[in-house]
Amino acid sequence: METSFFEKLNSTIARNQSLLIVGLDPNPEMMPGGDESGESVDYQLADLCDWLISIVEKTVDRVCAYKPTLGFYQALGVSGLELLRTVLHAIPDEIPIVLDAKHGDLNTATAFARTVFEEWHVDAVTLNPYAGQDEAAPFLLYPDKAAFVLCRTSNPAASPLQDYPSPNAPFYLQVVKEARLWGTAEQLGFEVGTAQPAILAKVRAAAPERILLARSLWAESEQLDRFLQAGLDRNGTGLLIPVPQDWLKRDDLVEKLDELNEEIDRTRSEIARDASTCELWMPDKGELGEHPHRDLIWQLYDLDCILFGEYVQASGATFPYYIDLRKIISNPQLFHQVLHAYAEILKDLTFDRIAGIPYGSLPTATGLSLRLHHPMIFPRKEVKAHGTRRAIEGHFHPGETAVVVDDILITGNSVMEGAAKLESAGLIVNDIVVLIDHESGVKDRLKESGYRAFSVLTLTEIAETLYRSNRIDRMQFEAIVRES
Repeated sequence: METSFFEKLNSTIARNQSLLIVGLDPNPEMMPGGDESGESVDYQLADLCDWLISIVEKTVDRVCAYKPTLGFYQALGVSGLELLRTVLHAIPDEIPIVLDAKHGDLNTATAFARTVFEEWHVDAVTLNPYAGQDEAAPFLLYPDKAAFVLCRTSNPAASPLQDYPSPNAPFYLQVVKEARLWGTAEQLGFEVGTAQPAILAKVRAAAPERILLARSLWAESEQLDRFLQAGLDRNGTGLLIPVPQDWLKRDDLVEKLDELNEEIDRTRSEIARDASTCELWMPDKGELGEHPHRDLIWQLYDLDCILFGEYVQASGATFPYYIDLRKIISNPQLFHQVLHAYAEILKDLTFDRIAGIPYGSLPTATGLSLRLHHPMIFPRKEVKAHGTRRAIEGHFHPGETAVVVDDILITGNSVMEGAAKLESAGLIVNDIVVLIDHESGVKDRLKESGYRAFSVLTLTEIAETLYRSNRIDRMQFEAIVRES
């Protein structure tokens, strides 16, 4: 299996102790001597190729990624694209490549994604967000690749657009809020061009779990520490820092990179130390590290699938929150992620048919049937007084085993009622799988009735993850845990 961009990046960061990313662009102005005399220098393509490869050789153990800009290579025509292939081939496989394409054309997105990921074997690409999720979707179909969505540039002429309607509620933050729903934290990050640490801090606050690709920060080089404080996540990572382009023609490039890495590492260490010593109460369970479905939990919360207030449940009980999972099916990326989480549980179970419980889990059961190539059935909520009057819809044979799929366990009544209907038709039910377990001993109750229950998430896990990431406050956290 191919190593994902996220894994490759983290491995390189740890190995090289670096957050630096180098632009590999055939720009004659950046080559040594290109502007020292004030005279134009006519470089051949071979000279550009040798120079770019020499940069890779000098920096390979001092950076975490490389970023060739597609436009520079396209400007050279067919020979430029051949040069790009040569440069890509010169980069070791273990170091990730981010192709800076700013692709934004919906009509060519699928073809372009296939080219850059399958033929050129780059690990990530930059995208223009203006066409919306449809533009990003072809790139996110590659689970081991990644995309960086451009949310802001440092170009002053862009301010009327990206700061609209006001600096307090700018459009670029709306881009971040919307695009976070398109892909997971491992698949989708943001490109941020700014010379102002405060702007970088706003993006970090809006996307605390995402990788940020910084641009243009060297306009104020003395503010590096402020930029790091603004852009690094609470673990002292999550920020890719560009190497200044004019450094690439310096004879002391290696020494400059070592100094920069040391300076960055000091700030990273301080941030990580502060995060580990802050006095934040968390339950014992939270000490075990990040939840494997952390990003899924965040997205459920951001989509208002978890609401706070006084809500009467179907059982008649009143809870200080409400979980509404019906919105999931309107977000294809999130729905795909939910199906994957269910499938991880189902792959270890034995069954012949997937049975969805009407009505909430029918889309999920349908998706799982298509994904796992297992036929689907479902027990009717009510038997019609006309037609075939069947209690079970779909084709099956008595004696087959059905796994019951539902969305949430609160009392367990609906799944047991559905299982009973299946069993009355001659089917065998051993296992019940849900997205969220409300806890309160419902799994034990199901076990007493002869069923094994599995859940992707528990209410406590959701509360802990949201509280840990500052999505909810202490009062909201306790309101959830109290009911679990």
